[in-house]
Amino acid sequence: MPIHVLFVEDEDDLRNVVVEALTSQGFEVTSASNGDEAIVLLQGGSKFAVVVTDFNMPDSASGLDVAFAAAIAQPSARVTLVSGLQRSQLPTLPETVRFLPKPYRFRQLITAIHEDLGGN
Repeated sequence: MPIHVLFVEDEDDLRNVVVEALTSQGFEVTSASNGDEAIVLLQGGSKFAVVVTDFNMPDSASGLDVAFAAAIAQPSARVTLVSGLQRSQLPTLPETVRFLPKPYRFRQLITAIHEDLGGN
């Protein structure tokens, strides 16, 4: 059974490339172009094993808002927050949220997803 990932990124080109790459690796991917859309998806009928969200999303809920919504709506989902900011520039993250700095290599994202799920 494929791992269902919610990928949240406001930059269209990056979102499309990463979704295509994750799909080619066997993941079932749902994408959202902003935090508000992601929160609606989290509260809907789909269940996600992993949520990967950008921190900064203009005119929308932030990635941190998405992380908190995931914790409430889908507490078993693992959350990775990505940002071009350094971790020290971000507000305190919940202990369950992984931080991945941008720019990241695709292999780093795959590794983070597998580690979040307890794999190698």
